[in-house]
Amino acid sequence: MPRDTSEEQTVAQTGEFGLIRALTESREQPPFTLLGPGDDAALVAAPDGRVVASTDVLVQGVHFRLDWSTPEQVGRKAVAVNLADIAAMGALPSAVLVGFACPGDTPASVITGITEGMWTEAERAGIGVVGGDVVRSDTLVVSITALGDLNGLPPVTRSGARPGDVVAVCGRLGWAASGLMVLGRGFRSPVGVVNAHRYPEPPYAAGPAAASAGATSMIDVSDGLLSDLGHIAKASGVGIDVRTEALQPDQRLQEVAAALGADARQWVLTGGEDHALVATFPPHADLPAGWRRIGAVTMPESGVTVDGKPHVTEETGWEHWKTS
Repeated sequence: MPRDTSEEQTVAQTGEFGLIRALTESREQPPFTLLGPGDDAALVAAPDGRVVASTDVLVQGVHFRLDWSTPEQVGRKAVAVNLADIAAMGALPSAVLVGFACPGDTPASVITGITEGMWTEAERAGIGVVGGDVVRSDTLVVSITALGDLNGLPPVTRSGARPGDVVAVCGRLGWAASGLMVLGRGFRSPVGVVNAHRYPEPPYAAGPAAASAGATSMIDVSDGLLSDLGHIAKASGVGIDVRTEALQPDQRLQEVAAALGADARQWVLTGGEDHALVATFPPHADLPAGWRRIGAVTMPESGVTVDGKPHVTEETGWEHWKTS
């Protein structure tokens, strides 16, 4: 049940500067942060001399629901989905900046709770929340800008895969899609799969590790494994074949699928929002710890296949404004 916030102080009652103080006071910044909140802009170390940057916007009712997730879980998700993009470039996260837009009658505890979750996830990645902005709007919106450092290595883009490369993944697949279906059916358990939807746990260190191991391309699994591999295939001008024997659903997913009358294998292949990392490596590369082989890069421009059979990636995964 959603908690009763009717008697709580609102954002409008707290005021802009009171809210900013509540969001920024008593926070310790890590070494990457040279100057944190309180001035016109933050100052973040960039040892490599290049900065990797990414932005995501999360809208209430589209990306999260406060009757399904706590504010803290929303904050964790907002940071995690951005830092996954940084890791997918082979970079170390270095900082995040936050933008809030919300109605004036939003309970202040919702915003402070989201901020608490942001700090929890930022600290998991070893970074800080270095600044941001708060404004009035008709809908609760959370915007995150994430920064990262390449540590002297080339960025790992989507366009470097070559025929013969190994395709490998690090992280869970299918769990967030399973949790979404559970919530959509009106249940709140099993907690493990439900929480996978509420806030993903990307393997941040796996991105830089893959870059060090010579990864030729990489992407985070936000729209679904096959759909995101399709982005690599298109950008690289190659085909990609995944093998289902290497993608057996976790036993827990199989149990949930059986209870819901769903297909756990489809969750693994097409379910989004897990923010695992998938990459291609040279044929004889030693895969870093936590990475497992799931397929191979094939002939140029032959698309994504599953066990050698064509698969239409355009029909899988999430896409904004898609009508069917």
